Amino acid sequence: MATGHDDAPRETSVQALPAGGPLLGLDVGTRRIGVALSDPDQRVAHPVTTLTRRTGRRFPLVQLRPVLDTDRPVGIVLGLPLTPAGDEDAWTAEVRAVGALLADKTGLPVAYWDERMTTARVHDAVRDLGGRTRGREGEVDRLAATTLLQHALDARRS
Repeated sequence: MATGHDDAPRETSVQALPAGGPLLGLDVGTRRIGVALSDPDQRVAHPVTTLTRRTGRRFPLVQLRPVLDTDRPVGIVLGLPLTPAGDEDAWTAEVRAVGALLADKTGLPVAYWDERMTTARVHDAVRDLGGRTRGREGEVDRLAATTLLQHALDARRS
């Protein structure tokens, strides 16, 4: 994987990501990062894992590396946490910094997708099915990443 600064891709739109090969979806939280992956045809997203984020530490790239090496994604869709009004704030800036780090360290193009209410939708869906989310935060984070990636995939096709 490319790691040099000269060939590091810049931020791109979801539409501009490579059309063939799996896309990686990330829902970055303060304690956990949900990880999802699309199929190579970029039609269906599925949950992969949840990374643990230690307070005050950099993004846990070492934990993500096995997914990158095994699944070889062609791009990254990063959930962008906008305010309810659609504005950016300090948390949005932190997620954008994660995106810049990932682009630099992996050589993959990074696109952002509005992830407002994604986690809330997952909580609602689990409750609608009679399930509970308490004690299952890692699963919720994986499903949130899957939901945001699936929305981005659907938008690319329409």
